[in-house]
Amino acid sequence: MNTQLAQEGLKIDWANMPTYNTIMSIAAGAGLLGIVLLARQIVRKPADVSAEGWSLAFGALGAILTATGLHMSLTWPLAAGGFPFDNIIFGETSLGFGVLLLAASIYLWRRGAEALLRPNPLAALAKVAQPISVFIGGLGLALFGIAVAGVKYKLFAAPPQEPISGEFAEWPLVEAIFMSALFALIGLGAVLFPFVVTGLKNTAATITLPARIMGAVWAVTGVVFILFGAMNFFTHIGLIVNTM
Repeated sequence: MNTQLAQEGLKIDWANMPTYNTIMSIAAGAGLLGIVLLARQIVRKPADVSAEGWSLAFGALGAILTATGLHMSLTWPLAAGGFPFDNIIFGETSLGFGVLLLAASIYLWRRGAEALLRPNPLAALAKVAQPISVFIGGLGLALFGIAVAGVKYKLFAAPPQEPISGEFAEWPLVEAIFMSALFALIGLGAVLFPFVVTGLKNTAATITLPARIMGAVWAVTGVVFILFGAMNFFTHIGLIVNTM
């Protein structure tokens, strides 16, 4: 089928299918990595943490993800090209993460400096984050669902007209497994989040194994999403040029 598409020449009406999961990927990756780096700074040297700086960072990333995620969730622009499921996969997850980053940004701007002056700032922040941890855990379960759907229905496969990723068009399971693994790992960190904040609420608690796992999977997937999103600026431009 992919060979046939290549021979016939796939044409996409890009005017009716705006695609911006490129900037979404970089913003989401930076957000995940930023959370880990902030927590690491707080543990090692809270006096060096700039609450205002992290507030601006999370605010900028949250604004990008909220705006693009909301538009994609409400208008389903990718349905025009035959990818309606991508509006759920990328739009709704970006919207959820974006709103969470905006909430964190507002808190850090207003109360971050005060929280960092407490004897155990990580425990103080964990208490603030606990009420929303149920939603974060729910998003983690949703990401597990996306990962399973990605493999079962062989989603995420790029057409042969897309540079680099299109080289695997005849083996759709390759990209399906790759992307599904990323979603599953992020989901693992999100599912662990409620348990992590509950443990950190205890001022005597140290960094637990679930916290280390959460930090590791979010750091790795954050870097991968940044790199993958950056690469997609080339591959998506190439796809547009090849299918106009």
